[in-house]
Amino acid sequence: MTCNEKHLSVCPLDCPDTCSLVVDIEEGRVISLKGNPDHPYTGGFICGKMRHYPEKIYSPHRIRIPLRRTGPKGAGKFEPVSWDSALDEIHGRFQAIIDKHGAEAILPYSYSGTMGLIQRNAGHPFFHKLGASRLDRTICSSTAETGWEYSVGRGVSHDPEGMTASDLILLWGINAASTNLHILPFLQKARKKGASLIVIDPYRNRTARQADRHLMLKPGTDTALALGIMHLLIEKEWIDKFYIEEMTFGFESLREKVRDYPPRRTSEITGLDAKDILDLAKQYGTAKAPFIRLGMGMSRQRGGGMAIRSVACLPALTGAFTKPGGGITLMTGSYFELDMEAVQGTALLDGKTPRTLNMIHLGRILTEQNDPPVKGLFIYHSNPAATAPQQGKVIEGLRREDLFTVVHEQVATDTVDYADIVLPATTFLEHTDLYKSYGHCYLQYAAPAISPVGEAKSNREVFRLLAERFGFRDPFFSRSTDEIIEALLAPPSAFRAGIDLPLLKRKGFARLNVERAGNPFDTGFFTPTGKFEFYSESMKQAGLPPLPDYRPPTSSTVPGTAGRCPLVLMTPPAHHFLNSTFSNLESIQTLERGPSLWIHPEDAEDRGITDGDSLGVFNESGECFLAARVTRETRKGVVVAESVWWPKSMPGGNGINTLISDEETDMGGGPAFHYNPVEVVLRKS
Repeated sequence: MTCNEKHLSVCPLDCPDTCSLVVDIEEGRVISLKGNPDHPYTGGFICGKMRHYPEKIYSPHRIRIPLRRTGPKGAGKFEPVSWDSALDEIHGRFQAIIDKHGAEAILPYSYSGTMGLIQRNAGHPFFHKLGASRLDRTICSSTAETGWEYSVGRGVSHDPEGMTASDLILLWGINAASTNLHILPFLQKARKKGASLIVIDPYRNRTARQADRHLMLKPGTDTALALGIMHLLIEKEWIDKFYIEEMTFGFESLREKVRDYPPRRTSEITGLDAKDILDLAKQYGTAKAPFIRLGMGMSRQRGGGMAIRSVACLPALTGAFTKPGGGITLMTGSYFELDMEAVQGTALLDGKTPRTLNMIHLGRILTEQNDPPVKGLFIYHSNPAATAPQQGKVIEGLRREDLFTVVHEQVATDTVDYADIVLPATTFLEHTDLYKSYGHCYLQYAAPAISPVGEAKSNREVFRLLAERFGFRDPFFSRSTDEIIEALLAPPSAFRAGIDLPLLKRKGFARLNVERAGNPFDTGFFTPTGKFEFYSESMKQAGLPPLPDYRPPTSSTVPGTAGRCPLVLMTPPAHHFLNSTFSNLESIQTLERGPSLWIHPEDAEDRGITDGDSLGVFNESGECFLAARVTRETRKGVVVAESVWWPKSMPGGNGINTLISDEETDMGGGPAFHYNPVEVVLRKS
């Protein structure tokens, strides 16, 4: 590598922006990352998080060689070993588990440490061939996707770039300034032309502070607000009757349902003023091209899937789906129409039907599962000791001496501390990958910018080497990276017409053939009826209410909390973190200022708490300690802990997910990160 090079790459992290990056390299070392000015969506800038990424690459916490545990689990004591020795031990231990308990006693655990299609999915074919238990990867978007698909039928949304032609933009359950930064320039273009911005969120985050109006509803009441808006749209006839007749199913049933949500009742449920609800409905119903950007926030409550489904009904009532600049966006990933079998290799199951275990139940799986018990755990691009619900149970399981745990990781996370074997992993700048996005419509390619640090190996290489040791001779494991990408791109697609690997290698990215202000539902929806479904027979068959239906997320849903835990805890993303990815960098920690709990002044006064006090936050699951941030930017009765701090950097070693239930949401099997009853007390020094 020569001096002063620039290299194109792609941000691999779990963010809808999937930024195109310019990497500055000197003497083979990454000096800086910048936004690619030639990429229409990235627009030449990136978030502050990624500007700090070079610190992670060369961090003293970076794992550079394979390691074997020498101390008690959790102590983080290891000795160096060779790759051959580490892989031989994994093979031997896994084979012994299979011989005694069967292959289902081995569980892979991974999620979104990388969103690159090759590296993220690299373990799937190996574990399918092995016959290991399958992981239901539900921790982020499965609830939202399920709710969306019951109404729309497929995970296609309007291209968010089209919002520039909108006259009213609703950001609902998304703190875009922290988690979807690159929609802000499009939003600002619309505002300069007169569009209003309304943010609907239970606390006043960075995005809410920029809005023309912020509606601070009670957590878990999004469905009720959507029903209240629908009531007014229909009553006041702010609807598109022709569109409803031609393109929707179940309107008359919906009309009857929403009669129960007049402004006064909706106000009582949501905590919003009845006048504000009326004003919102009128503004939405009379706008020429209203646009809604849905976030995952509302889906991380017990009624999260229904909330997504209910809000999605609004553009169907007003015909906003057809209006240039209008519509609604949740995710754009289905536009890419790639052959995911090319990386996931489900055919390698070869008729086997291993059990499927929900990842949010990892604590239960490791401490209660006995048919068969999980005896081997392989964790890659994930940090469950920090990010999984019921953290106490997760740690209890990871401490098991009879559990053989392998962790493939870049830096020494809390999860690494519980491993028997640690394998050094490459960062995105050290391997090749192909990237789609769930927030825009550009397909992107990135080759390595630097050589692997130390002895780090990519996910794909690790599982190729393990496949060799297990004697897996299927050609699937010996394909080149280019062959994998060509297979991903193989299915015919009007959206990808003209996009091939040579183009991606030459330019780094290519825009799909999606009109910026177009309507992906011009010819209908992807539902059983071919229409937008206000009434869903599929939901009825699944034992769910077939119409939008509000059910209060009461404390009684969490055993033992009734009366004892009167506050609702939300754990939205911190501005400077992305899940747990940057939480160990001192520069980022300084910016984030330490683990804190937002608490309303009245709740603080009732408990003798002043700003900056050390607090104990507890419920039936456990306790953690945070500093008080007394503020009116959260509602009375609602406390907020922006997350995720690593447990080992929290006082007492307990992270915020100690307090989070692993109870599933209403659909999709996801977790309720944003609705957990707690109590808060002043911590004695």
